[in-house]
Amino acid sequence: MEIPLAFYQSLRLEDNKSRSQDSSYSSPNIFSFPRFSGYDFSLRRRRWKNPFAKITCSSLVHGLKPKPKLKPEPIREILDQGSKDPVLDDTQISKSAVAICSQIEKLVLCNRIREAFELFEVLEIQGSVPVGIRTYDALVEACIRLKSIRCVKRVHGYMLSNGFKPEQFMMNRILMMHVKCGMIIDARRLFDDMPERNLFSYNSIISGFVNFGNYLEAFQLFKMMWEELSDSETHTFAVMLRASAGLGSIEVGKQLHVCALKLGVVDNTFVSCGLIDMYSKCGDVEDARCVFDDMPEKTTVAWNNIIAGYALHGYSEEALCLLYDMRDSGTSLDQFTLSILIRISTRLAKVDLTKQAHARLIRSGFESEIVANTALVDFYSKWGRVDTARYVFDKLPRKNIISWNALMGGYANHGRGADAVNLFEKMLAARVAPNHVTFLAVLSACAYSGLSERGWEIFLSMSEVHGIKPRAMHYACMIEILGRDGLLDEAIAFIRRAPLKPTVNMWAALLNACRMHGNLELGRVVAEKLYGMEPEKLGNYVVMYNVYNSMGKTAEAAGVLDTLESKGLRMMPACTWVEVGDQTHSFLSGDKCDSYNEAVKRQIYHKVDELMKEISEYGYSVAEEKNLLSDVDVNEEQGVVRYHSEKLAIAYGLVNTPEWNPLQITQNHRICKECHKVVEFISLITGREIVVRDASRFHHFKEGKCSCEGYW
Repeated sequence: MEIPLAFYQSLRLEDNKSRSQDSSYSSPNIFSFPRFSGYDFSLRRRRWKNPFAKITCSSLVHGLKPKPKLKPEPIREILDQGSKDPVLDDTQISKSAVAICSQIEKLVLCNRIREAFELFEVLEIQGSVPVGIRTYDALVEACIRLKSIRCVKRVHGYMLSNGFKPEQFMMNRILMMHVKCGMIIDARRLFDDMPERNLFSYNSIISGFVNFGNYLEAFQLFKMMWEELSDSETHTFAVMLRASAGLGSIEVGKQLHVCALKLGVVDNTFVSCGLIDMYSKCGDVEDARCVFDDMPEKTTVAWNNIIAGYALHGYSEEALCLLYDMRDSGTSLDQFTLSILIRISTRLAKVDLTKQAHARLIRSGFESEIVANTALVDFYSKWGRVDTARYVFDKLPRKNIISWNALMGGYANHGRGADAVNLFEKMLAARVAPNHVTFLAVLSACAYSGLSERGWEIFLSMSEVHGIKPRAMHYACMIEILGRDGLLDEAIAFIRRAPLKPTVNMWAALLNACRMHGNLELGRVVAEKLYGMEPEKLGNYVVMYNVYNSMGKTAEAAGVLDTLESKGLRMMPACTWVEVGDQTHSFLSGDKCDSYNEAVKRQIYHKVDELMKEISEYGYSVAEEKNLLSDVDVNEEQGVVRYHSEKLAIAYGLVNTPEWNPLQITQNHRICKECHKVVEFISLITGREIVVRDASRFHHFKEGKCSCEGYW
């Protein structure tokens, strides 16, 4: 007899006693390991028959079936029991309710929230079933985790219908459930009806109102708590300091600071961090620094708050020094620290510093963190590296609306309208709801790239499809689209038909179109509108000066200069920056480069002269310079025009950067028409990609062409 191998694996020790009585299992030969008949282990010969051909499953031989696994289907089982026993006595109902309550508690403990509510539905169907406080507490916890208003109403309604009278602990839990699920009005009603309130009750309702931005109501509740309990705790002070920052009221914040000092809780980490945040957001950076310096132990949150406060008010260099101090102190840098560093780098235009922050993000395992990486997308978009921004964006596993808007705005500023529109369509396909910033970015992209038809489709879809009312900035984009196409009369009619009062941006877009198309009469009318709306804004005079200057109307241009002088307005000199290594070098128009030694000065001016000579051989005419002055520096001689700040910065960059890297410069003014033409020729003869960020947008010069296509 041949015994299957699986039979021995199925034997259990507890079965030996019963099986020893069976004669078929009592033979000693049964338990001897069988010899495989199909295989001979002789060294002289081998017969390659399959030795396992006759091995079969013991379960199949004995007609056994696997033991069925128990499936957690309590609802179906209970309903099935109900169908078998249609009439249940009180004892059976009680046992069933106890089983359901126990199962609900276990499911919530295992975070199987939806299954717990399916079981709770059985209790609702049975009605008036006694439920213990532990089960109610589990249901409250389930509502908080699920954040479902419907579930909150079901659970609270069941409590009321069952006549449940909670004690203070349970009342506080019910109050917190309403607050956490966003039912702040119902929570306030519950709070007012509470027979007894403690610190936990007040903290829950105050935190709810602060989180919802109702800071005044939070202060009224805080005053009520102080009058009723004459006590507070550190959490309450931290929340109220956040409310003071939200209101922007430094006086109220100082009163809270005094209260914290009297109660002796000012050294608490949460209170100290709240004070730093409050003083920073209210504009008092010095007091924020005093609180920070007095902290016995400085945490990462404290460092982040004080650095963010300096950066918020424009003290970027000081914020950067604090970041270095934080690093040297041994405090760990988290993703929020790195996001602050990236924003500081954005303001200071420090590309190398941002690259270091990017590398630190990856090393620290934060490459999927949305806040810091969105800041990276914003930086790379604003500083000429939009392809790198797209790479970071694509790596994000989860994207919010800020991430989409940052990249879309980057495409718009770089003149890549088609890419911006494609990204917009991809966002809609991902079912991310656009906001007014999204439409501003995509409409600006259409305006910069001349995508008129697509721009009008998107503009009309704002209200018709997405229910977003267009704002003045969206109308300004459409005016720019009309102006780019030369439809100046239609642009005037569009402004008059707009359901809002024309703004400065709308008139400025039309004035720029008049400048580009040489419509001097309409430009004069629009300029007068701008003068009346913003008589002290320098940019309006600059654009009008360029209108007259480009048309050769020197008398009118001189009149603009006289007006500037009479108003006491002074144009800042044109300045251009170029980053070489970790150093930023600045140049002014007609700069004598006195900050450099004689060899470097000669090298810069020699390079400019060499470039001007080479581009003249490629068809550039020097005669184009005669009536074109810089956008901001007007007191220039002809020789100064030859050495505009853009040309000096480009010459220095070409000499001191590797030729395979794109050259990027930044300006505090719009690039003039003459320099724009020169840079086009320089990109052609040198083969270098040159990126110019002027006061309005990016210009990507490559192989003699610019991304703006001559309209800026």
